[in-house]
Amino acid sequence: MFEQRIFETDFKTALSEELDRRSMTIRQLSEETGIPPVTLYKISSGERDPRLSTVKKIVNVFSPHHGKFIALIAAKFLLDEIEGTKVDIGGIEYRIKGYTANSLDDCILAAVRARYDGAAGIICAPILASLIERLVDVPVAIMKPEMDAVFTAVDSIAKRL
Repeated sequence: MFEQRIFETDFKTALSEELDRRSMTIRQLSEETGIPPVTLYKISSGERDPRLSTVKKIVNVFSPHHGKFIALIAAKFLLDEIEGTKVDIGGIEYRIKGYTANSLDDCILAAVRARYDGAAGIICAPILASLIERLVDVPVAIMKPEMDAVFTAVDSIAKRL
């Protein structure tokens, strides 16, 4: 896996190995990533270190994520009902992929994992949204509880009083 290899060796070596493995040229990689060939030649020769944005583009070509998805961070019982649901956004199909979380730490780790996995966006509880927005570079939306859920919880408490 290319993204793992770049941490085990220098980027120049990992890039060269991956291009060889795929029988791909710098020019072909340039067409796939939109990175100018001259920039890729300088990186592959070791003359220049790549920017993070350049690394991301290269990793996305070598390690594409299977299908676009939106991450939903929630308790397992909520995820069971919606996991795998597909939605159409602007003519592109996205699936909902659940990330189980039962604590603040779980939520933070789930957000980072979801972004690493290639999430196009993240849905989470309102209390987490501002923190997660600072951790990831994708849109973050809050999941607001429906009033029915609030009244169901009130009923549950009323039965115990």
